[in-house]
Formats: sequence, structure tokens, C-alpha cells
Amino acid sequence: MTDDSAAARSAAEEESAFSHPPVAPDATAAYGDDPDQLIDFYAPRGEGGPAPLVVVLHGGAWRAPHDRRHISPFAAFLAGRGFAVASVEYRRGAGEPAGGGPVAGRWPDTFDDVAAAVDALPGLIRERVPRADLRRIVLTGHSAGGHLALWAAARHVLPAGSPWRTDEPAPLRGVVALAPIADLEVADKLDVCGGAARQLLGGDDHFAERRPHADPGLLLPTGIATTLVQGRTDTVVPQAVAESYAEAAAKAGEVVGVTSLEDVGHFPLIDPRADACAVVAEEIAQLAW
Repeated sequence: MTDDSAAARSAAEEESAFSHPPVAPDATAAYGDDPDQLIDFYAPRGEGGPAPLVVVLHGGAWRAPHDRRHISPFAAFLAGRGFAVASVEYRRGAGEPAGGGPVAGRWPDTFDDVAAAVDALPGLIRERVPRADLRRIVLTGHSAGGHLALWAAARHVLPAGSPWRTDEPAPLRGVVALAPIADLEVADKLDVCGGAARQLLGGDDHFAERRPHADPGLLLPTGIATTLVQGRTDTVVPQAVAESYAEAAAKAGEVVGVTSLEDVGHFPLIDPRADACAVVAEEIAQLAW
């Protein structure tokens, strides 16, 4: 495949994924005072008993233009598959002071929010989605959200003194990270999303010192079942990023599953119209049920 045809294919996949209108949640709750500190809840469709809870963290390079609305069709798709779903919003990077484009993430706000949202979920969801089974929780996230899902599951192995460190592992059935920015060093070397990984940690002056607190590739082993789903033709977050994380996990004595999808790019993983999205739902189900 030529570079031009790969770019055209990627653009078509992105257009398809973003062509779905946003799906309104069944309920929304705040986990803080900031307008971005919100969680949307989708109740499982159909009859039945308690349903596994899927916590969704959206992508968009940790930048403000992309919020949880673009992943709401995916959240609704999972609810249609019988899952209870919590889709988390968090603070992202806004415009640069000089009026440039949006930066990636806010330090430490982005991490503060993800930690706070995950910690608040059990109390928030009980009355909003009574069928959610808190004994069967799976974290998932796409792209930058995949990074955040892996990070949220690794808080118990953060360096001592980290403000987000927990004493015990999160009570999760597992993590399914979709085309995740899973290794910040490799992502930085590949200039993924226009230098987003370096921006997330505050730029050149802070990248090295903050990586131990933020890079999933350094937070291993977690002891939590983890699967990465990656399109082989992904040009947004290349497969090398996921492979580096899986290799780091193996060196740490942990097996991380990698599901590589032929002829699939970055966006079909969250596109309900794409076959890849059904594969994602099955990977989640394997951990959740």
C-alpha cells in the first residue's frame, strides 16, 4: 500500500468513526467542581441480572477539541451488548498562551481527574445504574484514553510519594487498551500526534522526571489482566508503541495479550459500524464475564 492510499484509507476510517451522532447518556454525574469532571452512564440494554461495568476513557491526544461525545456511539454500542458503561470526561490541554494550537493534557490536572473519577465511580454508579456489577469492572480506552486506562490500572505501582499512588491494586477484571499510547518514550520518538506525549508531561523541561509517574511502560508488572487491541495499518499510533509496552511487560514477568487486526487502522476500533468494534466488545467480554 502506497503512502497516499494509506492516508486515504485512514481518512475514510476516521470519517466513518466520527459520522455517528452523539448518543445521549441515561445519566450523568459530577465527580468534581470543574465542568469537565463528569461521567456519563449508559445502562445495559435488554433484560437480565447484574451486568459487568466497562469504564471508557476517550482519546483525542489529551487535547481539548476532542471530548467524550465522540466516543458516545461506542459507549452505547457496548451498552447494547449488555454492559453497563461509564464514560469519563477529564481536563485536557487547551490553547497555548501565545494563541497556538491546543496542547496535549494538563499537568497534573489530567491525571488528577482520571484518578478521582475511578475512585468516585462505585459511589456514583449505584443509584444511576443499579444493574452494574462492581465485582466485574473492565477499563478500556482508545488512543490517549488507552494510555489513561493502563495508567489508572497501575496506580499501585507508582513511585512512592506519587499523589496518585494507591496501596492496593484496583479491583478490576482487566484492561482492554485500544491502540493505546502505551509507551510515552516510544511515542515521543515517533512524534505520535504531533509531540503529544512530551506535551502531556509539560514539555522538554519535565518529560524525563515525570515519566516514572505517568508512563505505563514504566509501571510494570501490574498483576492485572491486560489486552491491547491494535490495527496493523494504524498510522496515528503505530503498532510499535503497543509492541514496546508488551515487550516491557514480558521483561517484567507479565504476559500482556496483543490482538493485532489485519487491514485495520486507528479508528475502526471505536466505530460501531466496523467489524473491529465487535472484536473489541468480545475482548472486553472475555475479561468481564
